[in-house]
Amino acid sequence: MFIQTEATPNPATLKFIPGRTVLDTGTMEFSSREAAARSPLAERLFGVPGVSGVFYGYDFVTVTKADGEWQHLKPAILGAIMEHYMSGAPLLAHGTAGNDEAADEEGEFFSEADADTVATIKDLIETRVRPAVANDGGDITFRGFKDGIVYLNMKGACSGCPSSTATLQHGIQNLLRHFVPDVVEVRPM
Repeated sequence: MFIQTEATPNPATLKFIPGRTVLDTGTMEFSSREAAARSPLAERLFGVPGVSGVFYGYDFVTVTKADGEWQHLKPAILGAIMEHYMSGAPLLAHGTAGNDEAADEEGEFFSEADADTVATIKDLIETRVRPAVANDGGDITFRGFKDGIVYLNMKGACSGCPSSTATLQHGIQNLLRHFVPDVVEVRPM
C-alpha cells in the first residue's frame, strides 16, 4: 500500500491520500479523542502523540498536529493508516452515522423569507467552493444567513488555517456577492 502525502495551506495540517475511497459521501471531523471513538482509524491516529484533529474526505485523511515536527509525526501517522487498512477494520464503529451531513444541517439558521437566497448560496458552496477546498484537505459548510451575512463552518485543514480569513473574505465572499446581491459579508462560525 502506498500512501501519498500533500502539504496543505495550514502548516499544522497534512493531507494523507491512501489511494482508495475513505468516505463514500460527505465529510467527517474528529476534534478530540472522545469524538474519535466512532471511528477505529481516528482512534489509531489520536493514539499518535501530538495529533489534535482528524478529518475524512472522499479519498483523503487530513491530520492536524498540536505540537511536534512533521518529520517525527509522519512515520507514525503513515503506520497507523496502513495498519488500519491492512487490518480490514471498518472505517466507522457499528451504528455510527456515515458522515457529518445531518449534524451540519441541524444547526442551520435563516429566515424562511430568505429560503431562495439560501438555496442559491448552498448551491454555489457545493459546486464551486467545496471541491476547491477539498483539494486543500478541508471542507466548508453553510451554517446560516442573517442580515446579509453568510456564516460558514470550516473543517479539516481549513479550520485554524492562517490563510482561511483571506479565502473567506476574498475568494468566497467575492464569489457569493457576485452571484447573490443580498450577500454583504461572509464570516466563519
